[in-house]
Amino acid sequence: MNDDNAPDTGGHQDTVRDPAEIEAAGPAKKRRLRLVLGSAAILALILGVGWFIRHQTYGKFQQSTEDAYFQADSVTASSRVSGYIEQVLVTENQDVKAGQPLLRIDVRDYDAQAAQGQAQIDLAAANADNARAMISEQDAAIDQAQAMLVSARSKAGFAAGQVARYTPLVATGAEPAEKLAMLRDQAAQARQDVAAQQAALESARRHIAGLRAQLAQAQAQGRNARAQAQAAQVNVGSAIVRASVAGRVGDLTARAGQFVQPGQRLMSVVPVKQIYLEANFKETQLGLMRPGQPAHIAVDALPGLDIHGHVASLAPGTGAQFSLLPPQNATGNFTKIVQRVPVRIAIDADPALKRLLIPGLSVEVSVDTRSAKDEVDQMRARQDAYRDGKR
Repeated sequence: MNDDNAPDTGGHQDTVRDPAEIEAAGPAKKRRLRLVLGSAAILALILGVGWFIRHQTYGKFQQSTEDAYFQADSVTASSRVSGYIEQVLVTENQDVKAGQPLLRIDVRDYDAQAAQGQAQIDLAAANADNARAMISEQDAAIDQAQAMLVSARSKAGFAAGQVARYTPLVATGAEPAEKLAMLRDQAAQARQDVAAQQAALESARRHIAGLRAQLAQAQAQGRNARAQAQAAQVNVGSAIVRASVAGRVGDLTARAGQFVQPGQRLMSVVPVKQIYLEANFKETQLGLMRPGQPAHIAVDALPGLDIHGHVASLAPGTGAQFSLLPPQNATGNFTKIVQRVPVRIAIDADPALKRLLIPGLSVEVSVDTRSAKDEVDQMRARQDAYRDGKR
């Protein structure tokens, strides 16, 4: 007969463990725990030793900074002449080639100046031709004066000879005195003719000197006119503003109809194919940094992409030295601040990747300085040897 008050066990029997088994299981768990803890300690020791070795051989020579940005030596496009912009030939963010026209300025005023300069050249040439013709005419007058002077001298010589021949004859009474007086008068007149012809010749020579001066003045006016015409032609050519380098147009402010002055900024041309990285490292990171060392670049805009580069050069001074107001530390309130030095990093990447890099993007760069790890020890050894030698 079933007992209604008996507890329902659901057909299952509780397993009751033997105290001896419990005592035997305790040491086994402890052994397993000690084994796990020992293995973990050994693994941690191995990892620590591995990290230490990697740090000593690799990690401590990696100098990194987040104070780095892409740069490009952009060129400002401006006009050399003043005037109204006739046409803007490019658009914002357009790729241009070196020498490609960017905009055109109205050149009608400069064309008029060029035409005026050409007219001055023609006038100076006409004046020079006229002076040459007058010089040729005066050369003929000089030749005529010289011939008349020779004739006058010949007559004067003949008259003087007659006087000399008749003088003794008159003294002996062979010839009358009136004849000698007439000959002396003719001789005096011949001498006056010689003096007059000499004066005429000198006047002709002085006149040709004046004509030559006029010719030189006309030639100088011609050179001045040619210089003005060339300047006007240069202005005409400068009315077309061209790109001095290949790149991409940015900061375009020029508009058609706008009046511009020489040197006014109209747009910038950024040579995106010649982009580079400028990283500002702390002065404590530069001891082993040398040109040519490899660099790894991580771009915020391109996560997961590792770009390679190398150190191109180090700046000759800290950034503070080239600021608008360099710091003056010779004061009583000096506080030491770790300085930063700009380091230029050349990017070793294909053109397709460089097109994605824009000046101003933030990056993180790391430079491997292991190639110079022995230089400090060598410098220290040389310094010790030098100091020992001075003793």
